[in-house]
Amino acid sequence: MMADATPASVSRPLTINPDGRLAGRIALITGASRGIGRAVARHFAAEGAHLILTARTQGALEELDDEIRAAGGQSTLSPADLTEYDTIDRMGAAIFERFKRLDILVGNAGVLGTLGPLAHADPQEWDEVFAVNVTVNWRLIRSFEPLLRMSDAGRAIFVTSTAGHRPRAFFSAYAASKAALRMMVLTWADELKNTSVRINLLNPGGTRTAMRSKAFPGEDPETIKTPEKITKYFVELADAACARNGEIVEVPALLAAEEKGTK
Repeated sequence: MMADATPASVSRPLTINPDGRLAGRIALITGASRGIGRAVARHFAAEGAHLILTARTQGALEELDDEIRAAGGQSTLSPADLTEYDTIDRMGAAIFERFKRLDILVGNAGVLGTLGPLAHADPQEWDEVFAVNVTVNWRLIRSFEPLLRMSDAGRAIFVTSTAGHRPRAFFSAYAASKAALRMMVLTWADELKNTSVRINLLNPGGTRTAMRSKAFPGEDPETIKTPEKITKYFVELADAACARNGEIVEVPALLAAEEKGTK
């Protein structure tokens, strides 16, 4: 159930720029096997980052790793179910042992759960949605804050949703979990505002993923933007030169402004 699977699409051939904006940076991406996570991983690789990729789907991770390495990039795979929380602590220890720091953390993995009336939500599924969307990210914060502080410019980006601040009937556990994630991340950003770490949230808006198609099954996916359309905003937040902290980057508004500017 980990996010995000993407309906069939064709990615452009990957080209690595060894002198790119993220050259030499160590970046961990959760939910990296498909959808937004995969697109972000490819763009980070193109900008020269060394990637640490984690997801539950090992086969898809291996395919991504093959593509990155064939293009001359660098990646390390860590297939895992992050709700086995001790796995995150072991991952942090392994990253410290090998790299002595983490420059970029992208908390992308998430689940939708079953949409329906709030009072009818299944308790076990409710717990699972909060485990993946909230507790996993808290465990990432807990384990990786020391490593981000060891970077000269630690950057953390978490994927949020409009559902986390604008009530929508039947989104129940997903909406509540994204609201919790939002406040948790903003609190952490305020705590570290006087350090070299910069922490932000990014709301991609409607994006062509399997999670989106599950939430809106009657929607024509060809009318929805692909994950590749939004990855540049992740790069901007991951850049060592980024000074933003404790902000929510609303991608739909940025894309609308860009489109208006080109007309």
